[in-house]
Amino acid sequence: MSGMERCIVVLLFDGVDLLDVTGPPEVFSLLRREVDDATGYRVVLAAETMDPVTTAAGVRVLPDTTFQEASGRSIDTLLVPGSVEVDDQRRVHAVADPTVVHWVKTLAGRSRRIASVCVGAHLLAAAGLLDGRRATTHWSTAQQLAAEHPSIEVDADPIFIHDHEVWTGAGITACLDLSLALVAEDFGEAVALRVARQLVMYLKRPSGQSQFSVPIEPVSTTRRMDDLRHYITRNLAEQLTVADLAAHAHVSERQLTRIFKTELGMTPAAYLESARVEVARNQLESTDDTLERVASACGFNTAATLIRAFRRKLHTTPTEYRNRFRRSSPSRSGRSTSAVVEPSAVSVVE
Repeated sequence: MSGMERCIVVLLFDGVDLLDVTGPPEVFSLLRREVDDATGYRVVLAAETMDPVTTAAGVRVLPDTTFQEASGRSIDTLLVPGSVEVDDQRRVHAVADPTVVHWVKTLAGRSRRIASVCVGAHLLAAAGLLDGRRATTHWSTAQQLAAEHPSIEVDADPIFIHDHEVWTGAGITACLDLSLALVAEDFGEAVALRVARQLVMYLKRPSGQSQFSVPIEPVSTTRRMDDLRHYITRNLAEQLTVADLAAHAHVSERQLTRIFKTELGMTPAAYLESARVEVARNQLESTDDTLERVASACGFNTAATLIRAFRRKLHTTPTEYRNRFRRSSPSRSGRSTSAVVEPSAVSVVE
């Protein structure tokens, strides 16, 4: 399709998440700086009527066309954002309005490619577009998606999933990564990386990149748990055990496990590994230390243990993570460097 504009239709409806609507067009608009003016995308916002749509953020957005008019177009990419409701207990529930679902199904039949942003996956699911497919969504509604649509293989971890002509994206800012992946499919990786630099993103994240940050700082915990977390942070380089933590908290190991599961939803050992992975991520982003040195500083003892933990938690390896997310920083010689140097001292195979 070189030399042609690709028509991207973004759905609008009351309560839609604002960033889901505005984030992808920002990515697509920057493509103009990187390719010939005769190519690129034309973004069209479609709603049920031409009246302003009030987003979840309270910002009103004007549609370019109606669903009915859009159904007469040839659509390259149908982009489906989502919306949620929050109950009195702050539980999040994805919304799938029947009217919007009807138009998703109709417009999908006119589209070469379909992509959902965040909880927009629930609209695709309700329209039957994800049956028998693997899909992702925002982690907070993944269980709802799996329960309501058992024919879908729901994977809450990746930031986006590509299953033939259907793409599904994870939470909020992952819409930028999904959009960059669409650009890469259409115009190549080199162009997508140049657009990522325009966005001041340190390269685009791969689909397998986890949407989760390790939960080192929970929203609300007891004073005892706060003390334990700070103790762990101060002593991560040590070979901490569950017995060490229990002794520090003056409780039995059994009681300690109950406390962790109640307040953090995981075992003490799982939290220790998560905390170490988070610190290792920061080390890999900001230093040129070898994997052995990073592993030792984070309490993993060996590079092999660090690699296994990264695969478990982030579905990638430390070296791949560093290659994609290494921040420009002073080297030990004092010179600034942005290049990623493969650690020569690493003796294990990732």
